[in-house]
Amino acid sequence: MPVTLARHSGYCAGVRKAMDMAEAAAKAASEAGERIYALGDVIHNRLAVERLEKLGIVRADSLEGLPPGANVILRSHGVPPEVIDECRARSLKTVDCTCTHVSMVHEIAREAAREGRTLFLIGEKDHPEVDATRGWCSVRDEETGRLVRGPCHVIPDEAAAKEIPYTEKAVAVAQTTFPVDKWDGIIRVLKERTGELEIRRSICGATALRQEEAKRLAAESDCMIVVGSAHSANTRRLYESCSRLCERTCLVECAADLPAHFCDIHRDQIGITAGASTPDWLLKEVVTHMNDIEKDIAQEAPLTEEEQSNQDFMADVDKTLVRIHNGQTLEGTVVQISDDEVCVNIGYKSDGIIKREDLVDKDVKIDDKIEVEVVKVNDGEGNVLLSQRNIVNRKAWDALMEKFENNEYVEAVGKEAVKGGLIANVDGIRAFVPASRLALHYVDKIGQFVGQPMKLKIIDVDKQKKRIVASRKDVLIEETAARKAAAWEKLEEGAVVKGIVRRFADFGAFVDLGGVDGLIHVTDLSWGHVNHPSDILTAGQEIDVKVLSLDRERERIQLGYKQLQPKPWDNIEEKYPVGVILERPVVRIRTFGAFIELEPGVDGLVHISQCALTRVSKVEDVLEVGQMVRVKVLGVDPEAKRISLSIREVLADEAMNDEFSMDIPGDEEVPAEPTEEGAEGAEPVQE
Repeated sequence: MPVTLARHSGYCAGVRKAMDMAEAAAKAASEAGERIYALGDVIHNRLAVERLEKLGIVRADSLEGLPPGANVILRSHGVPPEVIDECRARSLKTVDCTCTHVSMVHEIAREAAREGRTLFLIGEKDHPEVDATRGWCSVRDEETGRLVRGPCHVIPDEAAAKEIPYTEKAVAVAQTTFPVDKWDGIIRVLKERTGELEIRRSICGATALRQEEAKRLAAESDCMIVVGSAHSANTRRLYESCSRLCERTCLVECAADLPAHFCDIHRDQIGITAGASTPDWLLKEVVTHMNDIEKDIAQEAPLTEEEQSNQDFMADVDKTLVRIHNGQTLEGTVVQISDDEVCVNIGYKSDGIIKREDLVDKDVKIDDKIEVEVVKVNDGEGNVLLSQRNIVNRKAWDALMEKFENNEYVEAVGKEAVKGGLIANVDGIRAFVPASRLALHYVDKIGQFVGQPMKLKIIDVDKQKKRIVASRKDVLIEETAARKAAAWEKLEEGAVVKGIVRRFADFGAFVDLGGVDGLIHVTDLSWGHVNHPSDILTAGQEIDVKVLSLDRERERIQLGYKQLQPKPWDNIEEKYPVGVILERPVVRIRTFGAFIELEPGVDGLVHISQCALTRVSKVEDVLEVGQMVRVKVLGVDPEAKRISLSIREVLADEAMNDEFSMDIPGDEEVPAEPTEEGAEGAEPVQE
């Protein structure tokens, strides 16, 4: 009796999760002495529902009559949003067992309603999942708070699709257990009847996989057994698909339903599959029954050599499956995705489960090939536990050890401030950074590095315990030295380079040249007089500077800023022609006269004899620093950098214009104007 059991048969991940949640809720309610109800059948399997009833779950067809605060289980097929609203209004405590794939379809329906697009819902009209999804094709009225249904058409086949009126914008989704071959035909029709159709194939990957595998097995078998409930759409479709390919196909709910003389034990090739809502214990019961029949026949009549080799049914099934062990690395195919876990086909008799926290590829999709490690072959409930993170951690550790041996830096993120230092995350591996190794200077608040990306250098490793100690300070020291060396290589006297003003001193400004600092002395900041460097530059300002001198041994760089600015004495005669009258401030007073600033870097002298209409003994008697005065240019000497000015002549011109009669002294001898260099106590002129 050659028998083949479909690898993908029995509970899918969504149904298994719903049953686990329902059983856990029943246990919690029992311990708390509370009643618990199920709104309809949790899954479409009569015997599984009866098992839940034995745990104390009472089936309720509606919320009417349920006591306030009661526990209510929402079925795996989902419920419309108005049911959830009613549960809240009645203060009912809900346990939402809705399949993750079904919830995704609900979100698509809600999105279509919000955007004003028609929803084409491909599925059975009376199926509870379809009823729930139709309810989610709605928007909530902001004024009344009530749900308003959007346009939605339920399409069970191509004939119904052809009756749909032409629609401008629509979204097509499917009942999660809908046949793939029927979906394709309906979509072809809908494309012709829609201006803009967004196709969202929401058929569960595990469902499609079961259907395809069941069809292949049925085509190769003489007899086909489909285990499951006739109320389950998924199981019915498996039966229909198998019946078209294998004439002798039967649908049984349990082993007792197997018809007598259904197959020839000695000669027939027998295939067995089960719907996604069929419990493992029911499938096992059918397999055991077939095994018992084979043993009974073997006792009545001798077996052929071929039959003798297949007498142990379960052993025969195991031969078609891979062998696995803890710690083994395998490649698998993603067949189911939920909020908490991902189901992966690894070619074993049951699919493997990866918890979300052990999954590295967070954006994994159905049919993706991923590498996994077997954590536990059997977790006590028949599940194979898998992990991606173990593989990644092992590869990350090997990569870190390679970088450690090659003296390379590693990228890290500060994770937690602890006593004595910082815990950093390096590709999922914890690294300890001592406080003394965090920065070039003393760190008072280690918490400032939490969440911050940083480069580290591994300085110590405990391979047995897989612990590493790292240093950020070593990286900073080496990077600073490298930047400084690179900066010195690029510098040469006379070159013009860019820099950033970092800080000030009374004697100048320090400029960062990309790894080394240079100094602009206060005398090289401006052609004019400078009280403080901050009067000319600002911190953080990017400027061009000229390299005046380099002292590599002492690591000193002298920079010039004014050398790149126009010289104020260029074209001075054109800017200040003789006879022009200007209004400018007094900047310095000396015994022989007052200096007037014409522009930064250019001062003119008003001799004491030219300070007033009458003779003055002291300049301070008529002028003061900061005073604005009107002066006339008497003479310009560019080579000597001297400009002679007069206040007296301006006053005389104004007096004549006002037609005042005044005796203007003019016959007395005027002493020669002293130069700043020749005048006693005079200041040198800035070049």
